Amino acid sequence: MRPRCLDEFLKTAHVPFTTFQHAAAFSAQEEAALSHVPGRSWAKTVICFADNEAVAAVVPAHLSVDMEGLRLLAGAAIVRLASEPELANIYPDCELGAVSPFTSRWRLRIFVDRSFVGDPDMVFSAGTHTDAIRMHYGDFADLTRPVVGMIGIGPMQSARSGTTSGADVAAARRQMGGTAV
Repeated sequence: MRPRCLDEFLKTAHVPFTTFQHAAAFSAQEEAALSHVPGRSWAKTVICFADNEAVAAVVPAHLSVDMEGLRLLAGAAIVRLASEPELANIYPDCELGAVSPFTSRWRLRIFVDRSFVGDPDMVFSAGTHTDAIRMHYGDFADLTRPVVGMIGIGPMQSARSGTTSGADVAAARRQMGGTAV
């Protein structure tokens, strides 16, 4: 069952949204496919730490977070993925790996990939591996006041050179299969 705090937050904000359930899925791409939602419309929330600040990076399901791009956008010296214990602390009402930008116990700074700007709909996990929420990007932006930038990157491509290295592949695999949502 999705966290009550999510529904309460959205209802209190008077934002139109719809919820739906899908078969259990454990990656954003899988959730998008099972829900018949294009990967570019499924908003994957990846929790990172920019220096010592927990932040949420929101990118389309088929992309990974460009950690260097996020670091620059956040004005941080270092950026890293949150660990599982950190995720459990920040999102105590969510299933591990099924976070949304709205279900944190803290008010996180949100960074969103610019590809979402102007899209009519976006869909994201609703705190479980079987629940999702659909809303208009404009409503999402009004609620979160995100920092918008180019933070999504194809899993096999380097943000800076357009080439692939062993380190890029390893980082992409960690992001897609590690603690990333």
